Amino acid sequence: MFCTLGRRSKTWEEALEHCRETHTDLTSLHSETGTKHVLRRMKHNNIAEPVWIGLHFLGDRWLWVDGDPLVYEAWPKGGDQDHQCPIRKRCGALTKEGVWENRDCQEKLNFICK
Repeated sequence: MFCTLGRRSKTWEEALEHCRETHTDLTSLHSETGTKHVLRRMKHNNIAEPVWIGLHFLGDRWLWVDGDPLVYEAWPKGGDQDHQCPIRKRCGALTKEGVWENRDCQEKLNFICK
């Protein structure tokens, strides 16, 4: 899996546009192995804050921007289930702990391009 870490904070849409212009797309995490690869990149680059990934809520479900189905999931276990029916937090990010968070798409975060 090839990925590039965007070190400039952007909104989710800005990150998507940047990745599509300079690489392929925001990364889609289809497995635990892919997630671990991204986490190593984050650690290597001293990124402790969440990073945008190619996950967004459209209609009534979460989708990857590359069109692949959401088979593997890494939402936090128990507790906050805000991702099940998000009102404003409709874009996905990966935390340094390896779990997904749904966040406001207008937040500015670093991002991962594939």
